[in-house]
Amino acid sequence: MLTFRNTNIVFVILLSALIVLDLQYEVPVLSYILLAISYSLILFYGSYFVHSQFYMKAICKADTVEKKIALTFDDGPLSNYTPQILSILEACKVRATFFCIGKNASTHTDLLKQVHEQGHIIGSHSYSHSFWFDLLSSKKMEADLQQAHQLFQNELGLNVKWFRPPYGVTNPNLKKAVERMGYMAIGWNVRSMDTVAKDDQVLLNKLKQSLKPGAIFLFHDTMAVTVSVLADFIIYAQQQGYEITPLDKLLNLQPYAD
Repeated sequence: MLTFRNTNIVFVILLSALIVLDLQYEVPVLSYILLAISYSLILFYGSYFVHSQFYMKAICKADTVEKKIALTFDDGPLSNYTPQILSILEACKVRATFFCIGKNASTHTDLLKQVHEQGHIIGSHSYSHSFWFDLLSSKKMEADLQQAHQLFQNELGLNVKWFRPPYGVTNPNLKKAVERMGYMAIGWNVRSMDTVAKDDQVLLNKLKQSLKPGAIFLFHDTMAVTVSVLADFIIYAQQQGYEITPLDKLLNLQPYAD
């Protein structure tokens, strides 16, 4: 399995071999450049794709052949469009998981409580969700996660265990922070791309084609297009024989600590 540790070992060996060859045969500088580029590309892949498990373990799907899927929503709660999403889920009798940004939850505690009271799971999506989050030290990351954790505990009495990395980006510092918090990283294997979708029907068709057993769908409860397609997608999935189940049931894992 391709991991940060294994990659470093391989590249140290390759670099050492290259230096030995260089001392004997004068290896072109381009060889070092190509090795550095290859290393950088692998690190980028491992950082950007949470399902790669490159830096840290992340659960991105359920190991099942049963027609069961789970819905997850990131970035809320916000007045637009979390209430509409909640109304659709309530009407369809579907329970989902909301990975909430702490700063949004702190200014919309009524919506945070509504999400919880309607039976949905609450997970952490960091407090700040800053653009620069991935450049923070592990201690600053941990402080950010702790701030969100305390908010959920104060407002809901929940000791959350599930964490979704901002932007799905991981690195060694985040791994340390997540481990110190005792969190479990939750990813996805179907990204709706609702944050960039321009056409409702195109998005709906993409979602329909992405149906597969054990899938964890990533949506955002902050997008108008998500509101537009959600009910139709739920109905279609159910017509195809899929059960939209709570993520804790799909994964057989507990979202909260005692």
